Amino acid sequence: MLDELTTRHLAFHATDRALIAMEIDYPDGASTGVHAHPTAQLLHAIEGVMVVRSAAGTWVVPPNRAVWLVPDLNHETVMSGRVRIRTVFVDPRAATHLPEKNCVIAVSPLLRELIVAATRIPVDYDDTGRDGRLMRLLLDELRVSDVLPLHLPFPDDARLRTICEAIVDNPSASSTAEDWAERVGVTAKTIHRLFAKQTGMSFAQWRQQARLLHALRRIASGEKIIDVAFDCGYASQSAFTAMFRRHFGIPPSMFYR
Repeated sequence: MLDELTTRHLAFHATDRALIAMEIDYPDGASTGVHAHPTAQLLHAIEGVMVVRSAAGTWVVPPNRAVWLVPDLNHETVMSGRVRIRTVFVDPRAATHLPEKNCVIAVSPLLRELIVAATRIPVDYDDTGRDGRLMRLLLDELRVSDVLPLHLPFPDDARLRTICEAIVDNPSASSTAEDWAERVGVTAKTIHRLFAKQTGMSFAQWRQQARLLHALRRIASGEKIIDVAFDCGYASQSAFTAMFRRHFGIPPSMFYR
């Protein structure tokens, strides 16, 4: 059954339509396996949380968000909870004025309904009729969607990847850049320089982002905010909530509503 789920998308690439949408549901903990698409992909779940991983980084995608993936990106999607995916494949020739890099975008109520409606349109739809107009409206709505900071970029440098993987495995750890520099055999200045060059973030910013994405997965599973705060290395729920609000503009209790 899972093999059928992980290969269903192949039938949707054999079309000359610029956009085509697919619906697919996965059980908790399922993985798509590593794969790629010749098209760009708008990956959205109307229920459950997706964790999308690639060599370029990791994205956490709750139901009010979608991830935009560029063509030919090797990636894996892991499900947190029962996940009902509604995804749109976009021919690169139709992707003008759309993001050139992988990113998470906000999904407006209109965009959500357009994505759901698009999954009910046949693969060989009439591009000049109602179905074609709906697809073009979906594309227009996608172009005005906001890009959100839900990406955790991974560096190429092996020493930094060692640090990053350890932080992801244990986000509550309080090791400083100086501590890590001693462990991997470089100076703290080198650590800071490489983080800025290869991730676009400082060491502290990267660790905070890793903690945020870890927190989103835990909150999506229904865990208490105070437990999530401690697990992310914060001394209190209020300190964690203040950081979360600064980053997203809302408290963690409101994020999935």
